[in-house]
Amino acid sequence: MTLALQPVADPAAPLARRNPVAKLGAALLFTLPLIATLDPLTPALALLVEMLVLPFFGVRLGVLARRAAPLLPAAAGILITMVLFAAERDGTLLVSLGPVDVTTGVLTTTGALIMRVFAVALPGIVVFATTDPTDLADALVQNTRAPARFAIGALAAFRLVPLLGEEWRSLSLARRARGIDAGRNPVAKLRLFGSTAFALLVGALRRGVRLAVAMDARGFDSDVPRTHARRQHFTRADAVLLIAAFLTAAAIITVSVTLNVFRPVTG
Repeated sequence: MTLALQPVADPAAPLARRNPVAKLGAALLFTLPLIATLDPLTPALALLVEMLVLPFFGVRLGVLARRAAPLLPAAAGILITMVLFAAERDGTLLVSLGPVDVTTGVLTTTGALIMRVFAVALPGIVVFATTDPTDLADALVQNTRAPARFAIGALAAFRLVPLLGEEWRSLSLARRARGIDAGRNPVAKLRLFGSTAFALLVGALRRGVRLAVAMDARGFDSDVPRTHARRQHFTRADAVLLIAAFLTAAAIITVSVTLNVFRPVTG
């Protein structure tokens, strides 16, 4: 079985070769300022920058689209929620649906929120598309002095995430073989979805407990100094990547403030 979290980018790409901690830090430095504003220009500029640097990570646009597909339901939820429950409905009235008025102000705010979701999520998607989980765990321990228990536990979690999809499929097939099928009844489908999700959660918790006990039994939480099979070096190019990410985010915020479109979240 191919793990969904394995790197799928060109390993020879210039930014894909960077240290995993540097890539993760650059993603955080670039995206954290984006959550400070509600204007549409800031996430739009961030998305433009992300698309421009995508080839340097060796990630194809189709791969990025497939991995970002789970964000579409979130975008749809934001659209529906804002159209129905937005407190401010300024701007030009476009459509009046009974008590609900759809205005240009509502759509602008909704578009800004949706773009911000994608602008914040895409750098993380690119990082994990270009990084082997084992390399990330090694880099966390070696370069940031993260506790080995935390790093190895995170690695184990990443390795187990793709199994959830396979287990969901097995549970669905097993229930169908027993004659449990919702058919076209939406209420029955919702009830079946809930029971399957609960069974998946119980199975995941049991597997996590067994894994934790097995890791402790093998000495993963011991105080004995560890050696590393693969060294992760933090170079000057990695530092440049961090600085470039921070300066780019600062430049985007500066443009928004200069054009007087910056809308602080707390304002």
